Amino acid sequence: MVKRQTHSRSWGDFWAANAASGGGGCLPSAWQAIDAAQRKVWKRAAQHLPRKARMLDLATGDGRVMAAILAERPDVKATGVDLAPVLPPPPTGTKVRAGVAMEDLPFHDNSYAAVTSQFGFEYGQADRVAAETARVLQPDGKVFLLTHRIDGPILAHNLARRRQIIWAIEEEDLIGVAKRSLALRSSNLTALPQKILQAPEQGARRFGPRSAAWEIAEAVRQTMDLGRTDKPSSVAHLLDTIREKARNELGRIASLDAACQTTANTRQFEDDLAKGGLEQVSIKPVSEDGSGVPFADFRILRILN
Repeated sequence: MVKRQTHSRSWGDFWAANAASGGGGCLPSAWQAIDAAQRKVWKRAAQHLPRKARMLDLATGDGRVMAAILAERPDVKATGVDLAPVLPPPPTGTKVRAGVAMEDLPFHDNSYAAVTSQFGFEYGQADRVAAETARVLQPDGKVFLLTHRIDGPILAHNLARRRQIIWAIEEEDLIGVAKRSLALRSSNLTALPQKILQAPEQGARRFGPRSAAWEIAEAVRQTMDLGRTDKPSSVAHLLDTIREKARNELGRIASLDAACQTTANTRQFEDDLAKGGLEQVSIKPVSEDGSGVPFADFRILRILN
């Protein structure tokens, strides 16, 4: 239960921060090419849906799978669910339900002709998610999954961000240094600590000019600089917010890492599918156009006979 709450909080914070952006911090700098490849996958999947099909999208996030499907098949009736407590507005013509676990779907048996998920299914307890998916799926229905790869660029990018966040929050303890300096305000010592002033440049030099290390260090510097005349308690609150968001991202990256571990263990993953009543019909690696490095696998499942 605690793990589920942590997952919900981490991804809720992500969607709240990245609803208007395409990739946010989750995808590499070339996220547009990855996003285009994902849309092509769902364009092909849409062709397999029966007319006026009812479709359920698991871990829907900002609803981009539903949007891609409806762009090809406006007759489809799509509903999305996500564990995150707050979600971006759903695509036109779709419905979403926040705070819903994939292991406990609030729908009747045999409700949907298709179930989809893009980087979602593998975040849950695979056998239980498979069982719930099989339960709500019609007997001749299909499941379309785009799942993470442990050797892909998405995980590599996020593991690098984790290293950068840990440097800023734990190794350099920038929030702690900043908060301790607030105590000196009563002595009229308002100069910013050299560590805070130098951290953005150090983060950029070590990890890159737009890295998470630079982002956090610069956010701390600006908070302290612009807050020179604010109450120390107000500045401290802003610093706590920066730390909370950083920790939430660490939680999200941990869940991504665990999801990649799940799909990397092929035998266990397929055994869990079978335990839940599903079998894998096909699997195909997905890569950016012109790239031989897959970032995901596209899987088609059906109810186990």
